[in-house]
Amino acid sequence: MTLDWQDGMPYSSRFGDVYFSADSGLEETRHVFLQGNRLAERFAALSAGESFTIGETGFGTGLNFLCAWILFEQAGLPGASLDFFSIEKFPLGDDELRAALMLWPELGNSAEDLLKRWRRRVPGWNRWSFAGGRVRLTLAIGDVAEVLPQLQGGAVDAWFLDGFSPARNPEMWGGEVLSGIARASRSAATFATYTSAGWVRRGLQQAGFTVERVPGYGRKREMMQGEHSAQTTVHNKAPRTAIIIGGGVAGCAAAHALAARGVAVTLLESAPQLASAASGNPRGILHARFGAGDNPLNRFVLAAYGHALALFDEVLPVDEELRAECGLLQLDFSPDESKRIARLAQCEWPAHLLRFVDAGQASELTGMRMVHGGLWFPGGGWIVPPALCARLTDDSRIEQCLAHTVDTLTRTDTGWRVAGREGQGATWSIEADVIVVCCAHSALALEQFSHFPLTPVRGQISLLPATVASQPLRTVVCGDGYCAPALAGAHVTGATHAFVEESLEVRISDHVANLAKLAAFAPALREALGEPDIGQLGGRAAVRCSAPGAMPLVGKVQDGLYCSLAHGTRGLLTGGLAGETVAAMVCGKLSPLPAPILCALAPLSRTKGTQTD
Repeated sequence: MTLDWQDGMPYSSRFGDVYFSADSGLEETRHVFLQGNRLAERFAALSAGESFTIGETGFGTGLNFLCAWILFEQAGLPGASLDFFSIEKFPLGDDELRAALMLWPELGNSAEDLLKRWRRRVPGWNRWSFAGGRVRLTLAIGDVAEVLPQLQGGAVDAWFLDGFSPARNPEMWGGEVLSGIARASRSAATFATYTSAGWVRRGLQQAGFTVERVPGYGRKREMMQGEHSAQTTVHNKAPRTAIIIGGGVAGCAAAHALAARGVAVTLLESAPQLASAASGNPRGILHARFGAGDNPLNRFVLAAYGHALALFDEVLPVDEELRAECGLLQLDFSPDESKRIARLAQCEWPAHLLRFVDAGQASELTGMRMVHGGLWFPGGGWIVPPALCARLTDDSRIEQCLAHTVDTLTRTDTGWRVAGREGQGATWSIEADVIVVCCAHSALALEQFSHFPLTPVRGQISLLPATVASQPLRTVVCGDGYCAPALAGAHVTGATHAFVEESLEVRISDHVANLAKLAAFAPALREALGEPDIGQLGGRAAVRCSAPGAMPLVGKVQDGLYCSLAHGTRGLLTGGLAGETVAAMVCGKLSPLPAPILCALAPLSRTKGTQTD
């Protein structure tokens, strides 16, 4: 959205209205939304493990969110958390948001933290964490009438009704929207809004809210506030303890998300170290291959990509040895890819997310001659997965138990018991309130998961010695495979796919296959690598886990038992959002994903014979 300015204040030409009061936007927010919803006293009343959820129609400049966050840190008790859900159809650009927030230097570091996350936004739902995970922002970029039905019912404690003027933006204030707000409200949820329009008041009353006119701010004589007619509110508390089974990206991300909510986590891994299986490659590629259709899988991958980049910024910033944001090029190398890219080109994409390039532009971006154009992802690159796992679990609330093989899961009167063997054969058992299973196809050995549709998929990468001619490669290049820029004298390329195979032997035939694929989509790069001694190439084989339809299995299996499984080749991207999703379920908090995606991920909808208690 293009931001205009009028008398030194942000102004929307689309709606012919200002973003906030010319008197003082900051004080207007505090008066209308913070005081109108009695947030200071309600934040102070929260106990450890409880959360409070604010819903907002119209994110705008983010001023309301920042003010609510600052008040929560001032008034909320340690151990409590804040969820802020906001809908915005026309998000500002990076520079526009920065210019608007510069009007309020007192917002300080909070505004800077928001700006850092803002550059990771994607169409659809975005979930970002702040203040060490204590504050969570879920930003849904889309039309309010389409987004609200996708929000879980009974989730919101207080509403900021902050669309542009009802006279200039009536769709934001219509009966369908107000009914959606009521459906998403907890009992006794409150609302506040700067408007006092009679037809909005009547719409809120019809939706089940009591409405009171009170003095407005500045030149606004009146505003409205009120609450949902039911009078009891129940806040869900997080469990005290959790066991995570599996020390790859999926398990470590789930542990990280639960620990951020104050849960004491025991992380069990059968190998002597974390990231020993599919998450153990020396470098992982941040490859988000978006499909063109509007379906749950494509929307999940899109949301997961934005979430992953923001999570990496938080726990593993760009580092010359551990993470590179060098960009990634998806080449238009085949008829099928041409069709996919042509369909994607029919949609509008923000430039910070992806753009379409021809062969000349692709050559300039990569530093190597490319015979194909394609899609350029400026935020793409590579990361070292074991380093990511180490950073995700670097938390005093996470206890690592390595070389612990799990044999059985058993329900108890208070939760769950896990029993197994240590590396030397000694048996052990521990208990917790909840369990999250994240151990890929190894989950099939557990009775509760023996019927899950999990398929092992063997893959092998190759390490190719860099040459003088290949050294100029400065981005990740992807086709039917990938190749990353040289690090420590070697390029990483791959990977093969062999279904229902679990061998970890590094094979010469797979090296040959990786080189052949590279020659097909990037012939000049393959030529630049020369003729390496195939028998002496380094590499690594690992076994990934997939499920039919390529959608992971994420969610509740039984009461107190959850899973994050079958991430396949996308695990580096999808593991983080899956962990956040499971943590929200476990703790009864606002989900980072809309209902249709949650349904598509749900294990109970895709497995037969699962007991639901």
